[in-house]
Amino acid sequence: MRSDAVTKGIQQAPHRSLFHALGLTEEEMQKPLVGIVSSYNEIVPGHMNLDKIVEAVKLGVAMAGGTPIVFPAIAVCDGISMGHLGMKYSLVTRDLIADSTEAMTMAHAFDALVMIPNCDKNVPGLLMAAARVNIPTVFVSGGPMLAGHVKGKKTSLSSMFEAVGAYAVGKMSEEEVKEYEKKTCPTCGSCSGMYTANSMNCLTEVLGMGLKGNGTIPAVYSERIQLAKHAGMQVMEMLKRNIRPRDIMTKEAFENALTMDMALGCSTNSMLHLPAIAHEAGVELNVDIANEISAKTPNLCHLAPAGHTYIEELNEAGGIYAVMHEISKKGLLHLDCITVTGKTVGENIKDCVNKNPEVIRPIENPYSQTGGIAILRGNLAPNSAVVKRSAVAEEMMVHEGPARVFDCEEDAIKAIKGGEIKAGDVVVIRYEGPKGGPGMREMLNPTSAIAGMGLGSSVALITDGRFSGASRGASIGHVCPEAAVGGAIALVKEGDIIKINIPENQLQLMVSDEELAERKKNWKAKKPEITTGYLARYASLVTSAERGAILEVPRNNETDISDRAE
Repeated sequence: MRSDAVTKGIQQAPHRSLFHALGLTEEEMQKPLVGIVSSYNEIVPGHMNLDKIVEAVKLGVAMAGGTPIVFPAIAVCDGISMGHLGMKYSLVTRDLIADSTEAMTMAHAFDALVMIPNCDKNVPGLLMAAARVNIPTVFVSGGPMLAGHVKGKKTSLSSMFEAVGAYAVGKMSEEEVKEYEKKTCPTCGSCSGMYTANSMNCLTEVLGMGLKGNGTIPAVYSERIQLAKHAGMQVMEMLKRNIRPRDIMTKEAFENALTMDMALGCSTNSMLHLPAIAHEAGVELNVDIANEISAKTPNLCHLAPAGHTYIEELNEAGGIYAVMHEISKKGLLHLDCITVTGKTVGENIKDCVNKNPEVIRPIENPYSQTGGIAILRGNLAPNSAVVKRSAVAEEMMVHEGPARVFDCEEDAIKAIKGGEIKAGDVVVIRYEGPKGGPGMREMLNPTSAIAGMGLGSSVALITDGRFSGASRGASIGHVCPEAAVGGAIALVKEGDIIKINIPENQLQLMVSDEELAERKKNWKAKKPEITTGYLARYASLVTSAERGAILEVPRNNETDISDRAE
C-alpha cells in the first residue's frame, strides 16, 4: 500500500505520532487510507449539501474496511461570479483544483480517493487530478438542483438571466423579476438544466468514473446519500482490484463521452474540459473528432436551455444509462470499456430502458440526426470555434449580418441593454480568451439579454471567450486563435459582414485575404488589464481553447507523476 510510507515500520514512528495527534487509532492506521476530496463550501449552492455527501462517503469507506480522511478542494460559483471581474477567476480554478489535489494526495500517501465535486470547474479539475495521480478513484457529485416553478412553468437559472433582459425592454415588471428571483433556484444542487456542471457530472458517469445516477439523482433526494455510501464502498473494491483512472479513462472512453455529449446536448464547455482531462490521462483528443462523431450521433435530449425539460426529468426517464442504451442501438459506443463498477459499459447499461420518450427521444425519432455541438472553421476561426447547435433557433442556423464589435463583455452588455443591437446583427466580443481575458469569461449576461429582449432568433454572438451552459441561441465561442495573440477576430471592424453556416461548419468574415493581411500589419495587441497575481501567471502559461486551455508544461522525458504514485 502507498500509505505504508507513512504508517508502517519504526522509521515511520514520527509519522504515526502525527496520526495519533489526529485521533486515529492503531486499527485505523492498519487499514488503507482513503482521501475524501470535499468541495464543500458555503458560497456555492451546488455545494451546500456536500457535507452530508462527505459523511455518507466516509461511512461507506469505513463499512468496506478503509480509513476515510477528508481534505478540501475549492470551487467558484459561476452564477455569482458572472458578469464582473470574478468571472475571470472561474476557468482558472480548474488548474488550481487539479494542482492542490495532486499536492495533497502525493504529500500524504493516500491509497485511494473519493472525489466529491458538483459545479463547473470543480468536476473537470478533479478529473484532471484523478488522471494525473492515477490511484483508485470514484466520483460522487452533490447532484442537480430541482427546477423552479413560476406561474405554473418550470424554470432554471437561464430563465432568471433572461428575465433581466426582458425587464430591460419593458416585457417584464420589477415585481415579476422579483418572483423569478425568489423561485428560480429552489434547492441546493447544481443548476437544473444541462449546463456545464450537470454536463460534466453526466459525462463523468459516461467516462466510467462515477456510479449510475451520479449525474442525474437530484441533490435533495435521499437516494443521493445512498449513492454516496456505495461510492465509498466501491472505492475499496477498486483498490482491491487495482482499477485506476487511466485504466478507465482511455481513448475509447473519451470517444464515448464525446458521443454522449452530442446525444445529450451538453454545454460547449465540455469542448474545453474533455481535451484537458484527456491530456492528463495521456490521451490526445483533437476537437476535430467532435464533428466526425456528431455527424453520426443523433441528438436525443433537449434539456434546458435547449428545451423545457430538466435534469430531474432525465433522471426519472432512466438517466444517463438509458440514453447510453438508446445510443448503443446504433453501435456508437465502445461497450467493453471498464468502469468504476468493475464491470464494462455494456454490462452496466444492458438492462436500462427509456421510461419517457418525451424526455429521451428513441433512436428512431431523434431531435436531429446529428449531435448537439458543432466545431466551426473559416477565416474568422481558422483553428476552430464551438457552438451548441441543439440550442440554436432553426432560422439562425444560417445567418449573415454586420459585425457589432466590442473589446470586452461590459461594453457589449451596455450596447445590448441600451437598444443599440438590432435584428440581423452579429455581436463580436473579443479579448476575452484564455490569455486575453485572462481567464476566458462566460458570456451568459449578453446572451441572456439578447434572448430576453426577443432577439434570440435574429442576433448572433461570436467571442473568443466562452459561454455558460445556460446560454442559448446562435452563440459561437472559443474562437481560435484568440484576439490577444492576433487572431482574425482581432481584425474585425464595425460593419464587416460575417457569414455563419452551422450545418456546413463554417464561420466566415467576408473580407479579402489581402485586406486582412493589411489589417494585421497595423494591429497592436490590447494592453493586458491584469499584470500581477495568479491571473497574470495563468495568462503566461495557458494554451488556446482548442487544446482545452491547458497550462503548457515543458516536458524533458521526466517521470510521470503517476509512476511515482505507485
